[in-house]
Amino acid sequence: MAWIVLVISGVLEAVWATALGKSEGFSKLGPTLVFIPSILASMAGLAYAMRDLPTGTAYAVWVGIGASLTVVYAMVTGAEASSLLKVVFLAMIVGGVVGLKLSH
Repeated sequence: MAWIVLVISGVLEAVWATALGKSEGFSKLGPTLVFIPSILASMAGLAYAMRDLPTGTAYAVWVGIGASLTVVYAMVTGAEASSLLKVVFLAMIVGGVVGLKLSH
């Protein structure tokens, strides 16, 4: 169960990071209203997962999922340019997350 909650929390990290960028310093209400509950849920899920998983592993997986999804979302929406090198490095991050899961 801890792994499922951790993955969901990683997804929520991408949500709050994207919302934070779109809030333009909390000056836009809509993204700010997305940011607040998503960061709270993301942190609560990370804390829950850390009850059963080592801190380093849980944090690395959480950050890896969140960072990867944030970049993928930005590339898909055109907010960030995509390139073969970015895709390769994102695949390396995902491979590292999978490796941490398999080695646990």
